[in-house]
Amino acid sequence: MKQYNLGIEATLEIIGGKWKSLIICLLMSGTKRTSELQRSIHGISQKVLIQQLRELERDGLVKRFVYQQMPPKVEYSLTEYGVTANKIVDVMCSWGKDNIKIRQERGEEIVLLEDKSPEL
Repeated sequence: MKQYNLGIEATLEIIGGKWKSLIICLLMSGTKRTSELQRSIHGISQKVLIQQLRELERDGLVKRFVYQQMPPKVEYSLTEYGVTANKIVDVMCSWGKDNIKIRQERGEEIVLLEDKSPEL
């Protein structure tokens, strides 16, 4: 029997770590192929991405759809249960933006790339 001292332990077991929350965040906007996810997550190897996706699939947050074609095409999306993690990820994103602002105000040279708009 698995036991937790705090509920957050169960949450971190499922979406903790460096990549899982990012994957969930990217899948919030809809179905993605493995290559799309890898291009969007700088620094993740294909091996680690697939491992993380499989863990999220095993835990019921992500579903995988394999097209029977050559070359093989695989797409990932959030399950109904996975969509419930959006609330957590949204709070994490908001907190992260606030954290970056505070660090900038303290003089740290840090930038949030999603806030940079392309120059025309």
